[in-house]
Amino acid sequence: MRHEPMSERMAAAARELQDQHDTASTMKIAVALLVQNVEGCEAAGVALVHGKRKIDTPAASDDLVVIGNQLQSEVGEGPCLDAIWEHETVYVPDLATDVRWPHWGPRLVEATGMRSVLSFRLFTVQDTLGALNMYASKANGFSEQDRTEGLALAAHIAIALAAAQRIEQLEAALDSRTVIAQASGILMERFDIDAVRAFALLTRLSSTQNVKLRDVAARMVLTRRIPGYDEVAADPAV
Repeated sequence: MRHEPMSERMAAAARELQDQHDTASTMKIAVALLVQNVEGCEAAGVALVHGKRKIDTPAASDDLVVIGNQLQSEVGEGPCLDAIWEHETVYVPDLATDVRWPHWGPRLVEATGMRSVLSFRLFTVQDTLGALNMYASKANGFSEQDRTEGLALAAHIAIALAAAQRIEQLEAALDSRTVIAQASGILMERFDIDAVRAFALLTRLSSTQNVKLRDVAARMVLTRRIPGYDEVAADPAV
């Protein structure tokens, strides 16, 4: 694929990313595209940061990517963290001599043998989603063209991930509305009340039990029992 013009490869990558409909498959394809399209890339992964320094690796082409992220979480430094919080692009020509991360760099070289790292912030206009990390086993492993192509891919991947997340959020919202409507229907039938009063009762059950509205509704739909009410009605001592 790499012998094809960059424009054609980016277009093909964009189409492949658009064919994915959830974040997990989008991240998996993104990692594969980085290894396929960026000449110097031997391993790649997606990193998602929680808080200031805890890094998860939801997709990686090799275990060494996971090791790299775990070490960054452990010592609190590294190009992935810098890409997310400080710079959109971080390039490390030689981990053995780079002084920016005196704890992380030498430990990664010792653990994996990797010498070069290229990290891109994975972002859209509104939200920072994480970072893309690429590794090479030789010093100066990423050329200027590699960095240009990596940046172009990172933009496509960020847009595709944001779209996949919006779809999942919409589906979750629709699922919540459906289950809440079903639970309200159970209350309407049981107590012969209208939809407004049924929803108010469901909301009160959620508040008094300190349980999310959707979770109360889901439990009611699953068990066909009303939390609190049915337990009291079934108790012969009451």
